Amino acid sequence: MADSSFDIVSKVDHMEAQNAVGQAQKEIAQRYDFKGVNASIEWSGDEKILLKASAEERVKAVLEVLEAKFIKRGIGIRSLDEGDPYASGKEYRIEVGLKNGISSEDAKKISKIIRDEAPKSVKSQIQGDELRVQSKSRDDLQSVIALLKGKDLDVALQFVNMR
Repeated sequence: MADSSFDIVSKVDHMEAQNAVGQAQKEIAQRYDFKGVNASIEWSGDEKILLKASAEERVKAVLEVLEAKFIKRGIGIRSLDEGDPYASGKEYRIEVGLKNGISSEDAKKISKIIRDEAPKSVKSQIQGDELRVQSKSRDDLQSVIALLKGKDLDVALQFVNMR
């Protein structure tokens, strides 16, 4: 019998991210506490979102609204790479990047967790910005998924291509 396998990836669905940003823009335009503070959310490039407001605490509130919309759309907050608020002229800004792919150090951490704590028949290998996990037993693969979901990792993981 051939080995069963699945891939561990970290990808953000771009359409869902656009929908979340659109919903956050609508909420900011309608909410009373954002009136007169020039709060806005806009895309700057393909993978960056720029948040603006006239005060530091208001731009942090805009970030909270954006995070809530991402959660509602099924995108984990760990997929967001938030910068610190910085002053730019008369306004404060926060740049939020979208994380796509698993960095090599995160992949090594995940691989070490699988090697140390998963059943011995499970093997993992790093393939670019994703991991391939293989085993003869599908039950072992499902235990690896449960193990990784239980860990507090810095990256949002998706498990795809189960064969």
